[in-house]
Amino acid sequence: MDAMRMMQENDSATMSAMAEIDQDLLQACLDACAACEQACTVCSTMEMSCAPACMNCADMCHTMMRSLLRMQGMTPTTAMAMLDACIAMCRSCMDECAAHADHSAVCAMCAESCRACMDACMALRESMQTA
Repeated sequence: MDAMRMMQENDSATMSAMAEIDQDLLQACLDACAACEQACTVCSTMEMSCAPACMNCADMCHTMMRSLLRMQGMTPTTAMAMLDACIAMCRSCMDECAAHADHSAVCAMCAESCRACMDACMALRESMQTA
């Protein structure tokens, strides 16, 4: 079998498996990633000690969102690993920002946005495990 044919068959199998994703949970995850990216970007400009975590989280949320939008070449296993990474990054950023939340409304907003993104990613991941 030639390489092109193998890639086409693999893409068909991947797209079929990924087509079973709950579209409402997928949209919620995309929306939460977009909101978290924006909140983390704003928070990273506040010159607080959480800035590096915020910048990393913004990048991870952007990458997660782009990967979920593309779907080609994405297998359920890969998508779940990406979701795990996004959850971990959001947790780290949330913990950093929570330390400043009492005296910074921006950090409080960022921590809440990270929590919402974590929840959306976990819900999508759980739905993929049961599908």
